[in-house]
Amino acid sequence: MNRLEILFSTKKHHILNVYGTAGFPKLNSTLEMMRSLQECGADMMELGMPYSDPLADGPVIQHSNAIALSNGMTMQKLFAVLKDFRKEIHIPVILMGYLNPVLQFGFEKFCAAAASVGIDGLIIPDLPEFEFENEYGTIIKKYGLSFSFLVTPETPDVRVKKLDSLSSGFLYAVSASATTGGNTHVSDIASYFNRLQLLNLKNPVLVGFGIKDKNSFNTACRYAQGAIIGSAYIAALGKNENVNAATKSFLSSITG
Repeated sequence: MNRLEILFSTKKHHILNVYGTAGFPKLNSTLEMMRSLQECGADMMELGMPYSDPLADGPVIQHSNAIALSNGMTMQKLFAVLKDFRKEIHIPVILMGYLNPVLQFGFEKFCAAAASVGIDGLIIPDLPEFEFENEYGTIIKKYGLSFSFLVTPETPDVRVKKLDSLSSGFLYAVSASATTGGNTHVSDIASYFNRLQLLNLKNPVLVGFGIKDKNSFNTACRYAQGAIIGSAYIAALGKNENVNAATKSFLSSITG
């Protein structure tokens, strides 16, 4: 089994997945952030690949992308940083980003590089289902990477089942049809999560968008195997130059 399969088979609930932007708050912060997340209790992490037009993300993550790019983070530098990260990072790591910079890098070259350094999977929100089925999914599978599609409260059941069938690792359940970091109240959309539970999906489900504190995390975990926290963590990093201290303080507020 791969790292994601091991995690989801050994921990059935309250899985904490934390998103951090590579190259934020400083260009050389990435490995320190990853170490801190692992040490402070994250079960897995999403590493954001900075992009100038992150459409699915709200202002906090957009700002972190802009800072990371201004710091000089590039795809080449990211893979250089990740070259030996598996010597000290043992939890699953997913690369999250947008299709344009991946295509500019070269899609198969990107997947090969991700697999070679020890990345477990990908989230590319703007990769269409058709292109995945007819071209890119085969390449992703060739290099042993998982791929998670996103579903929303407006996604019809038939399409949820289809995207679940195409996904591996986990299915990303967006809590609302909005951008990350919004004021979504997870408890307000219980019917959506109950509907997902009744579909008997093949993948574990992680809830994202609007998860920002202990209460929203625990509420999301009533309906899914775990939840994803991004904007709230990025905001915490932005307020404290000490990455380890900021991470420890933030994660203890979630898991403590």
